[in-house]
Amino acid sequence: MGMEIRDPIHGSIHLNDGEVAIIESVEFQRLREIKQLGFSEFSFPGATHNRFLHSIGVSYVAGQIFDSIFRAYPFSKLTTKNRLRQTVKLAALLHDIGHGPLSHTTEQVMPQVDKLNVRIYNEQNVNQNRQANHEDYTIKFVTDSEIAKIITEHFPEITAQHVACLIDKSLACDESYFTDGTINFRPLLSQIVSSELDADRMDYLERDSYFCGINYGKIDKDWLQQNLTLHIQNNKAYLALNRRALYAFDDFLISRHHMHLMVYFHHKSIVYEEMLNRYLTSKDCKFFIPADYKDYISYTDYKLYEHLDTVDNEWAQRIAQRRPYRVALELHNQDHDRIEAIQSIFQKHEIESIYASSKVRLSKYHSGNPEDRMNIYVLDQYDRWDKPSPVDQATQIFQKYEGARVIDRFYVAPENYDRAKKIFKEEKY
Repeated sequence: MGMEIRDPIHGSIHLNDGEVAIIESVEFQRLREIKQLGFSEFSFPGATHNRFLHSIGVSYVAGQIFDSIFRAYPFSKLTTKNRLRQTVKLAALLHDIGHGPLSHTTEQVMPQVDKLNVRIYNEQNVNQNRQANHEDYTIKFVTDSEIAKIITEHFPEITAQHVACLIDKSLACDESYFTDGTINFRPLLSQIVSSELDADRMDYLERDSYFCGINYGKIDKDWLQQNLTLHIQNNKAYLALNRRALYAFDDFLISRHHMHLMVYFHHKSIVYEEMLNRYLTSKDCKFFIPADYKDYISYTDYKLYEHLDTVDNEWAQRIAQRRPYRVALELHNQDHDRIEAIQSIFQKHEIESIYASSKVRLSKYHSGNPEDRMNIYVLDQYDRWDKPSPVDQATQIFQKYEGARVIDRFYVAPENYDRAKKIFKEEKY
């Protein structure tokens, strides 16, 4: 039974009965009203696609990746293989279910984590003395809502907690669930959901470039998937890539890098984000994300737009009426002193400006945080003497793109635009 979905990116996608039950839940249907790219539609009018279809696409890609990695792996039982495959597909399907309205900016008005009362956090003494983010809502939906009941009912051999453990690597769980023989597959399965080469990126790069009408996000997905494999170290399985696909991996990273520079950091998207941030952090902000997940279900892009339309706040009204500040100055990779000099010119001439700095690095491998760099290994199928090596040692792409790309922008109100341009023609900065 199940259902067939026609997707413009992947073609025909089959969903089994349990997956259909999940996507038909009110929690998942909410994603129809959360746009994948938030404000980007003001720059790329085709970019109105939503997180609903993206999430289904990620689940499909996760299944493809699993099949490619394990096509010849001798699991002790077929049921074990099927259970692990279904678990990673569910984690991929649900990885975005807690996403906030419009953009990550709305996380500014989320409550403290402890207000969400996430049972698994309480049981594991997770630090809850911080502001919640969309990932906390995701874990709440997966483990405490109707979604958890649907998983139990349709997949009796899978628990919601194990699905959550692939979405959040830091959660503790019974590792024997992910173990076959002596090998623990949890690291590898969590990498399929979230890593430098995950199902999420393989879907959104192609999907975003398709709907934006551009070519930056085109990747050789088939070749990458065919060459994904596993590497076992200390009885733990990790994601690995055959060396012959290393250049396709380089291209994959650069495609994502360019998508950030050309699409995700487009000047118009950034200024709308900044204006929303100014409203949400203002004293008269009346928009707050509820802690109760049942109330959160109704908090969508449309609810936020509707709210902005009704409040008497300059920033809210500029968004509602599409009257954004305009770029008066855009600089790339400038030093801090120059930025400060420009800010002082705006102050001297009493022109209010919005300053926004967008920073992108090629990879999480640059962050220095071990949690961000669970290794992907490179294997050489032709040279048996060549030992598997972490991907950042196997390619020079990380060294070549070591530096961050920074775009600094100064925006002014449209009515001050001509005056600001004139000042910066005369001033030295």
